Amino acid sequence: MASAAKELRYRNEYPVSDSLAREFDWDLRERELRHAGEAPYRQEEVQPARRTAQKAHTAAHVQVRERQQVSYLTIAGVAAVLGLAVLVIMSYVQLTVLSADTVALKNELSQLQTQNVSLTTQYERMFDMATVKAAAEEAGMTKPSNSQICYVDLSGGDTAIVYQEEDPSVLTRVLTSLSHGVYAVVEYFD
Repeated sequence: MASAAKELRYRNEYPVSDSLAREFDWDLRERELRHAGEAPYRQEEVQPARRTAQKAHTAAHVQVRERQQVSYLTIAGVAAVLGLAVLVIMSYVQLTVLSADTVALKNELSQLQTQNVSLTTQYERMFDMATVKAAAEEAGMTKPSNSQICYVDLSGGDTAIVYQEEDPSVLTRVLTSLSHGVYAVVEYFD
């Protein structure tokens, strides 16, 4: 039956036959194809009093489906899927933050590299002898003449002279120890 229906349907896509004339029973076959497999429809005439009695009778016998319980495994699975979805979203957020930080650090690195180049050239200019000589001449410095040069002779042995202080009097030692004691007490309470 299904193959016949397919055959009719494919044939009906092209509503012309070999003689290019429309098939007269095309609409009838299409309607039969749409209703294939259905029970024939019969309209029964029911008396109005019987109809209301039938409605009341069917309303009293309405079957209600029992409430089905959701299994704990289903709840755990949904919770796990939601948890994993939240983790994926959080990892994307972290990835976005890290990539933004990386871009900022790369920009800072390029700025620091250009600053390094300029500071290196300034450093090299400072130790260029021609620049140093020009800066010294501008400040009024000149090379010393032979009369300004003094040589120190260290050919002799090492000697040192130690001078000893006089022994302080008893009164100065007492005052010194009292002042040290007062400073120690003040430092303790501060």
